[in-house]
Order: sequence, then C-alpha cells, then structure tokens
Amino acid sequence: QVQLVESGGGLVQPGGSLRLSCAASGSIFSIYAMGWYRQAPGKQRELVAGITRGGSTNYADSVKGRFTISRDNAKNTVYLQMNSLKPEDTAVYYCNADLMSSRGRTTCWGQGTQVTVSS
Repeated sequence: QVQLVESGGGLVQPGGSLRLSCAASGSIFSIYAMGWYRQAPGKQRELVAGITRGGSTNYADSVKGRFTISRDNAKNTVYLQMNSLKPEDTAVYYCNADLMSSRGRTTCWGQGTQVTVSS
C-alpha cells in the first residue's frame, strides 16, 4: 500500500517562511507528477504548485515568486518552500502524486498538514 506523509506545517507570522515535505512510501515503481494543493475553510481545494519527474514546474498565480516546489526522486519526496507568507495562505495543504505501484497507476493523496499565517 502506498502512503504519502506530509510534515512541516504550523503557525507562522505574516512575512515568515515554512517548508513542507511529503514522502511517499510503499510498493512504488515510479512517481510521475507530484504536487501541492490547499483547501481553506469554505473554499474548494486548489492547486498550489506542481512538478514533473523531469523537474518542470507550474504555480498558482497567487503564489508565484513566493513559493518554490522541488523534489528528490531518490527519496520519493516533494517539498514546498513557502516564503513571504500571507494570512490568505492559511489552509490545509495536501500533497498529491501520480504514480505506478504494484497495484497499477494511481493518484495518491496525503492526509494534509495545517498552515496558519497569523500575527
């Protein structure tokens, strides 16, 4: 069984930084695209950033220039460096992976990690 486990969330003041990590484990043959999504109270889940296996990235307009997504393919891990955080970045952040496992190709989600930006 494949699992995605996020870490690194927490409470930070406006203008501060956090780094999220998401490690995939289990019977994984290959991981294709990975990404970070977020969901604020009362809002739909939205894509924050995505990265292909080759390292191509895309970002939501609201985080461009502030957030950086990266991955370590050897560790099956994706990161999200978040700088210049704003109160509107407050949300539960979820990682996502499109991968091939012993059960075939599937999309997996982590359990989510809370990010709160407040003074």
